[in-house]
Amino acid sequence: MDIKAQSLYQEFQNMASQSQLGLGELPNLQGLQGHNPAGANFADMLGQALNTVNSMQIESKDKSMAFEMGDKSLSLADVMVVKEKAGIAFEATVQVRNKVLDAYKTIMNMPV
Repeated sequence: MDIKAQSLYQEFQNMASQSQLGLGELPNLQGLQGHNPAGANFADMLGQALNTVNSMQIESKDKSMAFEMGDKSLSLADVMVVKEKAGIAFEATVQVRNKVLDAYKTIMNMPV
């Protein structure tokens, strides 16, 4: 089993740069009062991240099932790498959720 650290690092850098695309672009806000463009960008980024994690989970399940059914084009190492990537992405999502909830609780407990 040969896992190339450089290719994984490159993939993480690509994912990080993709998550930063479009953050500087603001939509046309004429006539919209009370609209928070930063909040919209955050919501879009969060939605894209959740969709990415979901697609990784689905890909992991599909490859696992294909391997179990006897697909000769997949090796056990390929399936395990995909499952680990999906697991790490899910764990990171849970950690982000926990941090957001902690921040929300802290803000709600602040005296006014």
